[in-house]
Amino acid sequence: MKIATFNANSLRKRIGIVLGWLTDHRPDILCIQETKVQDHEFPREALEASGYYIAFRGMKSYNGVALLSREKPNQVLFGLDDSDEPDEARLLRADFKDFSVINTYIPQGYLIDSPKYAYKLKWYSRLKKYFERHFSPSDSVLWCGDMNVAPEHIDVHAPEKHLLHVCFHEDVKKAYADTLSWGFSDIFRKHYPTKQQFTFWDYRYPSSLAANKGWRIDHILATQPLADRSQEVGVDILPRMASSPSDHTFLWAEFKL
Repeated sequence: MKIATFNANSLRKRIGIVLGWLTDHRPDILCIQETKVQDHEFPREALEASGYYIAFRGMKSYNGVALLSREKPNQVLFGLDDSDEPDEARLLRADFKDFSVINTYIPQGYLIDSPKYAYKLKWYSRLKKYFERHFSPSDSVLWCGDMNVAPEHIDVHAPEKHLLHVCFHEDVKKAYADTLSWGFSDIFRKHYPTKQQFTFWDYRYPSSLAANKGWRIDHILATQPLADRSQEVGVDILPRMASSPSDHTFLWAEFKL
């Protein structure tokens, strides 16, 4: 099974990139984040024509998650299903016969001293409780998406310059690690413990891609039953080099099921 994740940063703008990648790579499942499209405007027909079942939940102008799969899920659910905060279009869960996929677009956080950063930290706490309510670490669960965290120094260029960044601050790294501690393994790090590989290059710095000044903030994580079956993982940089690209690119992993 091949699963991939991609922050599209507006799905309608990147629909050609997504359709081309599906044709070239034929993943079994593709998780998409930051679709930035309301449900009634979602490009469903174009994606279904590529041969995939589509599930999605969107909002106007920001957020939004979608999942494309060759096999129709047994059920699809949305949101953190707790009462602490109103849900946004940030979490999609698809249950298949032998495993579940959680697709998340984690809040970015804006600035360290802003309420949005506190909301991000709380979101991770809520997410861990979600896993505790619905699963056991012995279940086969994949957690994919834009986590808006570079977990280690190797995961961001010039880490010493980003210690107060909302995607690299010590508190958010601890929150992310605490959520992983519930029972998830980082599949990229499982196969490449010391490799520096980014998935995001900031638009605001036009030379960031050429200079490889990026971040590894998109992740595919798995509970032990699936981590043990992971065979290969990679980042496809070519879509980031395309005309009018997202600032992220595709991360994929293969599992023997």
